[in-house]
Amino acid sequence: MITIEDNCKGCGICIKNCPLAALTLEDKRAQVADTCVECGICLRVCPFGAISRPDEPSADGIAVCSSCPVQCRIPLGGSGACKRYTNEDGTLMRNRTLVTASPRAVFPDNRLSPPAITGTGAGTAYPCCRPAPHIVRETRDGIDVVTVVTEAPLSYSGVTVKLDTNTFIGEAGNPVTREGRKVGLVVTEEYGSKMIQIGGAELLTGKDGFLVARTIVELANGGRVELKVDRKHALAIQHGQPPVIDGTVQTKMRVGCGSATCGLFAPLMKQAADEVIVIDHHVIGLVSEHLAGAEVGMSWSGVIVNAKKSSRGRYFGEPGNGIGGTSIGQPRDIIAGVDPSVARHGMTIFVTDTTGGVRALFEADGQGGIRELPLNEAVTALADEIRSNCEDAMVSVIYTGGSGGSARGGVCKSPLALTQAIHRKKAVLTIGGAPAFVLPGGGINFMVDTGEMAERSFTWVPTPATVAPIEYTMTYEDYCAIGGHLDAVKPASEWKDHAESYVKDHVENHVGDRVNHVEDHVKNHAEDHMKDHVEDHVRDRNDHE
Repeated sequence: MITIEDNCKGCGICIKNCPLAALTLEDKRAQVADTCVECGICLRVCPFGAISRPDEPSADGIAVCSSCPVQCRIPLGGSGACKRYTNEDGTLMRNRTLVTASPRAVFPDNRLSPPAITGTGAGTAYPCCRPAPHIVRETRDGIDVVTVVTEAPLSYSGVTVKLDTNTFIGEAGNPVTREGRKVGLVVTEEYGSKMIQIGGAELLTGKDGFLVARTIVELANGGRVELKVDRKHALAIQHGQPPVIDGTVQTKMRVGCGSATCGLFAPLMKQAADEVIVIDHHVIGLVSEHLAGAEVGMSWSGVIVNAKKSSRGRYFGEPGNGIGGTSIGQPRDIIAGVDPSVARHGMTIFVTDTTGGVRALFEADGQGGIRELPLNEAVTALADEIRSNCEDAMVSVIYTGGSGGSARGGVCKSPLALTQAIHRKKAVLTIGGAPAFVLPGGGINFMVDTGEMAERSFTWVPTPATVAPIEYTMTYEDYCAIGGHLDAVKPASEWKDHAESYVKDHVENHVGDRVNHVEDHVKNHAEDHMKDHVEDHVRDRNDHE
């Protein structure tokens, strides 16, 4: 058991970082529970050096885990820091049944897809010279296929988070923090979406690596996480859910930039108003000046846009917390002026954004001024059409990692041969049963949509690193060619039958427990009812007498 020294200040940092809640604070001093596995996180985060760890396990029944370099010392009935293994009567057992397939993944028609089994629940063979935990073989369309799986600790890992919104969250390079600690940064945005990167080797191995690892895993497992950008903008994000920015739920992803919106809807815009301005943080569109406006027979209206001109009908706005991610606070603010020598009296100007959510109609007075009008049927129909072509805003979490070490060594004797097989399409890489995109160039660097993976596939270890389920699938012939661990190959049916049996037993036991629970509840309720009834009867009898 770890020891708390006399110089403990009771700051609580160790308690906050302990993955098993094995530390508490009593009388301004940290206390250690029996569930402690001596993973060493507390030693590394303590700013006062007030924690020490014994050289050897300190109790009978302790099992030392060798699935990663941390070597947790797990007591009977307990789990390690990564929560993957449980000490059952002195033997460490993977506490999740192997997942044989992800029900959410979609694959092309290919003999090498999907994997025969997934790496979720597979466990880890460490160090790298050992064969992977499961190497299985099955026949597909007359071809023998091998799948090799492991749960690999990856220091080179993180998540890219895509937020479908135009709302300003900060500039590229701004730090992303959790609990006041840096866990990532804002990166260059994609079309219609803001992008943030969480993790990476530098942050994982830094002073806040444990918090970084936890954040990556929670997001990759579909959890809801609250972050801040540059300590100003609050984000609440969860895969598959709309992003929440500064307390506002984002509802729609833009149909295109302001210029593209003009191009897409110019015919409707001409019918709806004499001028349409589409506000967007990237490119603001002025349809009468735009080439799309000319295409439908419009000419410049005389409206002057309050933004920096880029090219014909296209303007750059300043980023900010206003409309469409710009600094424009109100629709009226986008109109810098109206040239009275061009604009006629009664000319209508409709202002909207790229989701059709902002709607304001104005009229020129012929003297360079404007006044606001109630919305009419035509501009409402235009805005509705823009909005109907916008997708619902959503958060997407893409796990990124680099597969090396035990993630390759357990597959074959030549890690280079495996890497080459992946890039030559001789072997297919999947993560948690889902297809992965392998980046070109050297190494096996990949990206995967966590929404397609087997649920809750990730965990982390206190090296710190995230743990990802990895599968390599290839023909048996190609597996032999790369020097695979042929002695470790087993029929895939053994694991599939085991998984099906486990699920069946689990369901039957759950149903049986549920029936027993209901029967006990009914029995207890009946006894309580009868007891209450008798007591009421006796009380009424006594009152009557």
